[in-house]
Amino acid sequence: MSFQLNCPNCGKRAVSEFTFKSELKNRPAADADFSEWTDYVYFRENNMGRQIEWWHHRSGCQSWFLAERDTLNNTDHRSFWYEDLEQNSKDKDGESWW
Repeated sequence: MSFQLNCPNCGKRAVSEFTFKSELKNRPAADADFSEWTDYVYFRENNMGRQIEWWHHRSGCQSWFLAERDTLNNTDHRSFWYEDLEQNSKDKDGESWW
């Protein structure tokens, strides 16, 4: 199934212009043990529903950005730069949901 994704720089484009990286995860500390780094690199939550994900606009502006996407129906809810993560990851009560 194809869908459109909203690049924060270029606007809505066909998903074929983008490369999916992964869901957003907290990076381990540089001195974290091997098992923490293994989990970070190889394992994903793969949640049903909304999640924040890394995307690369490879056929457009070449930018990396975050998109909140619903994995059940491939609809994107918003796209934003990493610098704007804190303000874009709050629920209606102001709590961070990721």
